[in-house]
Amino acid sequence: VQEVGHSKGRSQTQFFSPERERQIFERLAAENPGPLPNLALKAIYREIISASRALEAPMRIAYLGPAGTFSHRAALDKFGTSSELKPCDTIPDVFDAVERHEADYGIVPVENSTEGVVPYTLDMFSQTKLKVCAEVFVPVVHNLATKAETLGDVQTLYAHPQAYAQSRAWIREHLKHATHVEATSNSKAAQLAAADPTAAAITTEIACGLYEIPLYQAHIEDSPHNRTRFLVIGDNVPQPSGKDKTSIFFSVQHKAGALLRAMAAFDAHDINLTMIESRPTKTAPWEYVFFIDFQGHVKSPMVESALRLLEEQSLFVRILGSYPEAE
Repeated sequence: VQEVGHSKGRSQTQFFSPERERQIFERLAAENPGPLPNLALKAIYREIISASRALEAPMRIAYLGPAGTFSHRAALDKFGTSSELKPCDTIPDVFDAVERHEADYGIVPVENSTEGVVPYTLDMFSQTKLKVCAEVFVPVVHNLATKAETLGDVQTLYAHPQAYAQSRAWIREHLKHATHVEATSNSKAAQLAAADPTAAAITTEIACGLYEIPLYQAHIEDSPHNRTRFLVIGDNVPQPSGKDKTSIFFSVQHKAGALLRAMAAFDAHDINLTMIESRPTKTAPWEYVFFIDFQGHVKSPMVESALRLLEEQSLFVRILGSYPEAE
């Protein structure tokens, strides 16, 4: 591993290769005879890869803090515990840390399966040259943590507004007597509840460990299918992995049928879109840029043809990145 690190350093090769990691995980799953399930095998090898990468070169990862949040979980899931994780106060701060080379990569939330897109993240792509290198999905799991012996002893419930809203059914059944106090994050909720034996927090498993507060009840969320999608930002341009996704944004003329004609490029080449969002340009009233994710890599002939057609019908097209599609 150290020899590979020296070789990559001499050739200026990127130390993080998401497409290669995907191929490793797929090969392991195909060759796994059991009894370990593939999910456990992937978790073990994620740490092996993380430790090996750290031997090649120390890797710094910026994420939307504080520690113990779902963004922290995403950073661990993608880069493992051998990376140096740097919490940032805001999404623009994550972009800034990577642009200033204070971090090698950044992790930013881009959409939630129930709440929709994160506009701050989309808006930042019009102000940066950073690329999307990878993606990761994190299940939204809400847990109740408390030092109280019973739920009847809980008088105060600290929770971020979103976590509270997504756990209403469980709260109505078990903690309707407790006073809800808003917290700025799941981590802050855990920190506050850890200091009060009559309080509880809706928080993450990581935060329970960080703030030394017992996990009383796991999975109190109303929907077991809620997921948040995170993007890895950096300077990488991953090669095709066999199952990829591409992110772009573009703009069309402000006239009837312009968007329809532009979007026909994807239909003409049978390319599946996975997300489409519009954001104001902020340079002129009622003018928009469109963000699109679709399946395929920019080096695919069909994608190349579709993008050429799109450019003919657009004012501009900018490719944010092609990267391995997360499970």
